[in-house]
Amino acid sequence: MSQMISAELVDLELDRAADSKAAAARSLAERMVALGRVTDLDGFLADVAAREAQMPTGLDGGIGIPHCRSAHVTEPTLAFGRSAAGIDFGAPDGPADLIFLIAAPAGADDAHLSILSNLARQLMDGDFTAALRAAKTAGEAAALIGGEEAATPETSTPDTAPQAPQEAAPQAPAPAAADRPFRIVAVTSCPTGIAHTYMAAESLERAGRAEGVEVSVETQGSSGFTRLDPDVIAAADGVIFAHDVPVRDKERFAGKATVDVGVKAGVNRPAELIAEVREKAARGEITEAGAKPSPVEAAGEPGEGYGTKLRKWLMSGVSYMVPFVAAGGLLIALGFALGGYKVSDAPSVMDHFLWTDTSSWGALLFQVGGVAFKFLVPVLAGYIAYGMADRPGLVPGFVGGAIALDIKAGFLGGLAAGLIAGAVVMAIQKVKIPVSLRGIMPVVVIPLISSAVVGFLMFLVIGEPISKLQSALTSWLNGLNGANVIVLGVILGLMMCFDLGGPLNKVAYTFAIGGLADGTAGSFKVMAAVMAAGMIPPLSMALATTVRGRLFTRTERENGKAAWVLGASFVTEGAIPFAAADPLRVIPSAMAGGAVTGALSMAFGCTLRAPHGGIFVVPLIGNALLYLVAIAAGTVVSAALVVLLKGLRKQRPEPEDAAVGSAEKREVAVVA
Repeated sequence: MSQMISAELVDLELDRAADSKAAAARSLAERMVALGRVTDLDGFLADVAAREAQMPTGLDGGIGIPHCRSAHVTEPTLAFGRSAAGIDFGAPDGPADLIFLIAAPAGADDAHLSILSNLARQLMDGDFTAALRAAKTAGEAAALIGGEEAATPETSTPDTAPQAPQEAAPQAPAPAAADRPFRIVAVTSCPTGIAHTYMAAESLERAGRAEGVEVSVETQGSSGFTRLDPDVIAAADGVIFAHDVPVRDKERFAGKATVDVGVKAGVNRPAELIAEVREKAARGEITEAGAKPSPVEAAGEPGEGYGTKLRKWLMSGVSYMVPFVAAGGLLIALGFALGGYKVSDAPSVMDHFLWTDTSSWGALLFQVGGVAFKFLVPVLAGYIAYGMADRPGLVPGFVGGAIALDIKAGFLGGLAAGLIAGAVVMAIQKVKIPVSLRGIMPVVVIPLISSAVVGFLMFLVIGEPISKLQSALTSWLNGLNGANVIVLGVILGLMMCFDLGGPLNKVAYTFAIGGLADGTAGSFKVMAAVMAAGMIPPLSMALATTVRGRLFTRTERENGKAAWVLGASFVTEGAIPFAAADPLRVIPSAMAGGAVTGALSMAFGCTLRAPHGGIFVVPLIGNALLYLVAIAAGTVVSAALVVLLKGLRKQRPEPEDAAVGSAEKREVAVVA
């Protein structure tokens, strides 16, 4: 750990440089840049912001722990800042005064990530955080975090360590009047697997010791994971899943009293989770193998309706399909670029390939991309079913998707097949099965019955109507021209910019990438319009903060710098900080610009075969120059509107005045 942090990476007066989480991350990241640990400041901050958008990194107890894995990091690095006034990182109990910025390389090895996980566990120790708050110098703080003064806490640990078991020992057998304590196995995981995964594990283990409960945790982090011993799982009385990504090999824990929550609940309220598991075990509430929540359901919130679950199931399939669309689309586009538009008529490269012929290489890329595209509908259907019923849904889902491809039911057929497959498997799982047969259910019985049912329904019942509907939709899309094309572009542009990555945005995006599976010119135009419109909100906010910075706060101006990168990369969510601060001015402005761009892209006949990439795939876009004109026009329109609307209201204080006011507030807070 000492190699990851030094006094140069510590700022004990972070207030002077930052009053927001974005500014704090920038200030600490600049120290990493100065030491050569980060090569691209804005690129790294964009990765930090993207991670922060997944889930706030503030923790109870005044801790903020922004972190990410980034290609712009040269070696695992940790920077620490202390803020007397506190900075809001989204923790339930208020601002954080201890801020840790963790930067891990995209290909960080297991040893380094394990060291980072140790920090996460240390943060659960009150003595450790108290020592950091009392540190007088940057060197002292760096030594504490680096573990150079680990001997001091250890000398005091023997005085307290025996006391915890002695206090807990009488409590363990008393409630159950048994000869052994209550046993819990737990799994913790978070999207990046660096911090919250291990903090939740430490929190659960500490709470278990306090309650006299044996808690064994499996941390499914970035550095891989070691499975709990099957005997430990078999002997457990209950299970806690504290996770924000699907639990791997979840079926191992079936047949136990189970609590399933997000990873932050494991960090913030471990004692409540342990109590809940014990209550469920006492009532005999046992999770059967077929009744466990699906990966998508487990990531949701309690009490969600079926409408919300349906959207998550569909997005589960779409998210797994997108890489195939990206790989196949880009390969096909490159094939056209090298071999010309006649490359689609080229014979198989197995029969005819010349190493020195550019057209042969174009044909190779085109044909590989075409193979990748054949997986789109089966993958979509398979992972919709997976989102509903976990791994048992994969086989009937893939089978149904392949049938949809065979009968030319396309994207709509894949959607139907996935939903049917998931529903059939969920129905089978509800049937009470003798214990002796449970072992063969997921391997033989469920795949056999569900595939047969899905095949029957797709071939003989709903396949033909869906195929006709898909054909009609494709014909309608290809038949659009003139004003109709422009209207469709306006609608798609408005949808992409209305909720900045929310449900309506996802509907438009899903419609676009679903059309790519059909491989028609109309669908390529839709994809181009959707991506162009989705780039407008962050790009326009970046432009507005550049040309009229005094209308924005210092934090917004900092966010504006990152918005250039996010917008150019087609990350619509880059405009969320601006919309959250001023939705009535920002969202309508963004929608206006998105509508202009969508309409122009469609009117210009721009096409796109890839589902993502922003300006980085412009060379592969049909009518690329006009495409850039459409993006520029929408950006200018949106930026002009937001500047105009903000200029009409009462002017905010100049940045210098605001900074003074902020400093005065902090001084009052410190005195108080």
